[in-house]
Amino acid sequence: MKFKSNKKDQKNRALYWQVENLYQSLDSLYGTQGLVLRASKLDAIDLIKSERLEEKILGLHRILAEDPTINELKFHGNLEQETAYLEELLAEESARRSVEAEWQKRIQEKVDQNYQVYVRDLQVQLFKEQNNSPENARTLKKLGFIEKMERTGLNRSALELLRPANIKELIGQEKAVTALLAKLNTPYPQHLILYGPPGVGKTSCARLALEMIKGRTSSCFAEEAPFIEVDGTTLRWDPREATNPLVGSVHDPIYQGARSDLAEAGIPEPKPGLVTEAHGGILFIDEIGEMDPELQNKLLKVLEDKRVYFESSYYDPHDDRVPQYIKKIFEKGLPADFILIGATTRSRENISPALRSRCMEVFFEPLTPQHIQKIVQISANKLGIEMQPGVPEIISEYTSEGRSANKLLVDAYALALNEPGDHRESRLVLKRHVHQAVQFSRITPVSPRVELDSSEVGRIMGLGAHHYHGDVLEIEAVAFPASASGEGSIRFNDTAGSMARDSLFNAASLLRQQLAANLKDYDLHINIVGGGKVDGPSAGAALYLVVVSAITEVPISQDVAITGEISLRGKIKPVGAIWEKIQAARQAGLRKILLPAANLKDVPAGTKGLEIVPLESIDQAYPHIFAGPIPRQSEPL
Repeated sequence: MKFKSNKKDQKNRALYWQVENLYQSLDSLYGTQGLVLRASKLDAIDLIKSERLEEKILGLHRILAEDPTINELKFHGNLEQETAYLEELLAEESARRSVEAEWQKRIQEKVDQNYQVYVRDLQVQLFKEQNNSPENARTLKKLGFIEKMERTGLNRSALELLRPANIKELIGQEKAVTALLAKLNTPYPQHLILYGPPGVGKTSCARLALEMIKGRTSSCFAEEAPFIEVDGTTLRWDPREATNPLVGSVHDPIYQGARSDLAEAGIPEPKPGLVTEAHGGILFIDEIGEMDPELQNKLLKVLEDKRVYFESSYYDPHDDRVPQYIKKIFEKGLPADFILIGATTRSRENISPALRSRCMEVFFEPLTPQHIQKIVQISANKLGIEMQPGVPEIISEYTSEGRSANKLLVDAYALALNEPGDHRESRLVLKRHVHQAVQFSRITPVSPRVELDSSEVGRIMGLGAHHYHGDVLEIEAVAFPASASGEGSIRFNDTAGSMARDSLFNAASLLRQQLAANLKDYDLHINIVGGGKVDGPSAGAALYLVVVSAITEVPISQDVAITGEISLRGKIKPVGAIWEKIQAARQAGLRKILLPAANLKDVPAGTKGLEIVPLESIDQAYPHIFAGPIPRQSEPL
């Protein structure tokens, strides 16, 4: 390149030699051959050989930046700035290469010094791998034994086989199934609490409902949506958060369970819980009412956030040894977007208000004897069992839920199979097989049939309910004149609750109002046959009427039952569990039920076989209860 001798070109001359110096420095840094190869790779050969200073600078820029896509000067034609910038890049590259050379020199010196040590360690490691294998004859024998066990096994459990396989096999729960599907098969599914007695299909209904709606356009559940099932009574957790199977926990290095490599480095490891496993699906918690209250609170927090967050005093975000997945978990948490379905045998009043406020509620009804008989028939068909006519009816007398009915059927079937003699008819289950199974298992009738005599003094049928099951209460009373006026006594079941005793006192006050009778003039003994604990106001009307019968000696019709709270003015107040009480009365063979008029709306539609009589006041019960007239105040008792 030639320059004129005028003053304007002196600046270009200096710039030219500056660029030539850069070129020579690169030649020294990479070597002539290395520089040519690098320039060729970066498409800069023609540029660095160009007579034009701008092109030469562009080629040097490509080499120093190792970027063949650079097509323009960085400073838009300011060659002095371009050259200064390239000198900085050259200085950085030279410094880096100098440091790398120094490190390589030191590494080689260390290798030379410890070569023999490295070789010896490598030889020892290879010897261990070849001769010190963890496997030996004894361990291989045990491995073979385990593999043999895997190839053998028993048949499936009968109860597992008889579990409902589709929605149609959920007998007696049509309303609950419809309500549950409506709350899940929507773009906006709701958390649910399922109420009902055990063995009526709550778990099976939830599992089958998810299988039905997965992949539907109206559902937000994908085909791979998980169904995670856990029992709330078995969930245990450590307040230190070392273990929490529900929400998840952190395995700190000092706790058992931490991964060895992480523990040695002092790195905590978060462990996902069931809420994360259920992400995108359903988390089913059976007996959710029995779960630890603090654990319930943690679950409610997850339901709000839809994520689980972890903390640990051992976590250091600036520690380069911490894996990226652990950093992400501590910084952003784990997803936990699921639908909670909790099942409980408790009443809604015994469930945490905070939990109930976040969930919709679905109620499963107790099974009737007809439902039990249908379940038994379906189960017999699945097992290939033939039954003598009348077997399902007998089973329905001793069970009130599907699981127990299936167990009784399987027990009777086992007795039939193990009878001595000819086994050609071993699949036929007879009535006596069921009675034998009942006897061996010491099962009592769910609701024994009442002796329906025409009438009897001091004996009445009341109605109660306990854990979703109705009961017919046989209440007796006898009255004797006290030894002295006003010195009588009252004896009541010691197992009765306070509300039942209060109902008796209400009856005593009402007797003085309506019949001018003072119970203190009598030695009165009231007994609830069976001695079961009775509490609540629903036996108030029955207690009053049986006391009236005892002191007036007017007999009571034995095919009638009554339920209702009695007030001091003789009004019949509404009570709960009407459906359960009606089923108990029907199973006991009663003809008529007297109940509060306010409860008439709770009577199931299509109730057959029972006469339902609504009552506003206790006087209206007299014609249905007593077989004769009751003496009034003006008449001597």
